[in-house]
Amino acid sequence: MKTKADILLIYTGGTIGMVKDAETGSLKAFNFDDLLQNIPELKLLEHTIDSVSFEKPIDSSNMRPAFWIKIAGMIEENYDRYDGFVVLHGSDTMSYTASALSFMFENLGKPIIFTGSQLPIGDLRTDAKENLVTSIQIAGLQEKGKPVITEVGLYFEYKLYRANRTTKINAEYFEAFASMNYPPLLESGVHLSVNRSLLWPSSEKGKMKVHKKLNDEIALIKVYPGMNRKVMEHLFSFMEVKGIILETYGTGNAPTDEWFVNLLSQAISRGVVVVNVTQCIGGSVNMGQYETSNQLKRIGVVSGKDITVEAAIAKLMYLLAKDLSPKVFKTIFETSLRGEMN
Repeated sequence: MKTKADILLIYTGGTIGMVKDAETGSLKAFNFDDLLQNIPELKLLEHTIDSVSFEKPIDSSNMRPAFWIKIAGMIEENYDRYDGFVVLHGSDTMSYTASALSFMFENLGKPIIFTGSQLPIGDLRTDAKENLVTSIQIAGLQEKGKPVITEVGLYFEYKLYRANRTTKINAEYFEAFASMNYPPLLESGVHLSVNRSLLWPSSEKGKMKVHKKLNDEIALIKVYPGMNRKVMEHLFSFMEVKGIILETYGTGNAPTDEWFVNLLSQAISRGVVVVNVTQCIGGSVNMGQYETSNQLKRIGVVSGKDITVEAAIAKLMYLLAKDLSPKVFKTIFETSLRGEMN
């Protein structure tokens, strides 16, 4: 029975793949063909590791759906050749990309693990080596010849999370990510401790399918005290917008001003999807719990429940590309597709 896994590393950019130039002190991407020389610890792993990188590594601040499709294509092209995949990515937008990949891969039967670092791989105190080595170990975990993880995960600072449940919460500490509404799938200590009851089940029936059509004609609007009517009217006037994510207070509450409710209602009547997500880092939208969310429920706003903003954006782009009727769209969005909501 096979115990040694074949792992493909995909480097997109980000701090983890940087080394400091000895002369200038500036950061530059190292050649991934020399990966073992930069990280000799990888020689101790039992798995076979190959690597591929973007022709021109990008800062994650420049990440966009076209690059999500590119990453998905690289995995799809190599899917049958490898047992697991590790994607090295800048931390700032990692949750967005990882969430998107979770929706793009239907009936995923192998691990896709995202990781990165807060410090470059060549720094003395770097978190990059531990994150990378453990991510490879996780991607290679097998039991009875089958992978233990069969979903898109995000590993950072000793914890593996379901990718579409994560949010970056800190730019300073090594513990940069959190998953407030779902526990870690795995914790790394002396041993890798897997919480098997939390894992997304592998599909034994459907064949793996990659969805590479995304619609980015969306807007993200955050509710705040003192929203200006003219500004909001201007934002809602763009006919090209197909979907709006509304970040509301608490359990999905928003101002009850007639003009604001009318703006939302008019947008919905012309076919724009409006999704309600909470501004809070934890908790869930529950429209109708308070009077200040009743009007949103009444006019047909979609409940994001306990989904993260990052996953809501990815899911909205994914579903808008399907050209669904408003009723079907609402039903599917409010249903957990990849474990992104309770």
